Amino acid sequence: MEVTALCFTPLMLIILGAHVQNNEAAFRIVPTRLQLFEQESVSFHCEGLDGSTQLRGIRDAGEFISTCSERTPVLYCTIKRAYSGDSGDYWCEADGGERSHSVTISVNAGSVILESPVLPVREGSAVTLSCRNKTTTSSILSADFYKDGRLIRSSSTGNITIQRVSKSDEGLYKCSISEGGESPESWLAVRAVHRETCPSSDHSLHVLLVLRTVFTVVMVALLLLLVGLLHCGKLRVTQK
Repeated sequence: MEVTALCFTPLMLIILGAHVQNNEAAFRIVPTRLQLFEQESVSFHCEGLDGSTQLRGIRDAGEFISTCSERTPVLYCTIKRAYSGDSGDYWCEADGGERSHSVTISVNAGSVILESPVLPVREGSAVTLSCRNKTTTSSILSADFYKDGRLIRSSSTGNITIQRVSKSDEGLYKCSISEGGESPESWLAVRAVHRETCPSSDHSLHVLLVLRTVFTVVMVALLLLLVGLLHCGKLRVTQK
């Protein structure tokens, strides 16, 4: 395994489009997948931690620690050639004990992997899962997809899309290809959307229409009453 550790300046962070949040670590992996074939590279991007930042991990080959400069709270590490022993949990951690969420990386010595989102996906969005075969690049790829060990869908393109994901879609996913084997499992996390308690725009429009109708009816009634009073006043004056 070869590991390269680099520290970036704030200007480079702006170029990369990195978003740093105070007291919160963002953990990014490039390429954006949790599974890879042996001898492929995987990158870890840590940012948002104060002080000395480390990339830590508990992997099959033992503990992994990489340290970045104390002056720059950003760490970028790349495993240039990953092997099955590099599979495991990785996270970012600062000297003060602050740490990011962990991600599980699976390096498959076989020929099938599943491409799925690394970070939690927003509830209600669409998610695409892809089954990759190391030995072919054909777009025609018959694959079966499983959630928590149960077959959920088959595809002739090697891809499936889950429309409007919900918390019930959260779980362990894997795929298999006939005569190609199956991928490891990866966790798909779904982030719930905090719904506002205020009424929706359609409901607000309905309320406004009702109020306008009521206001119109009241004004017409008042106008008729005023006309009636004026008419009665003229009659009294005429009689006198």
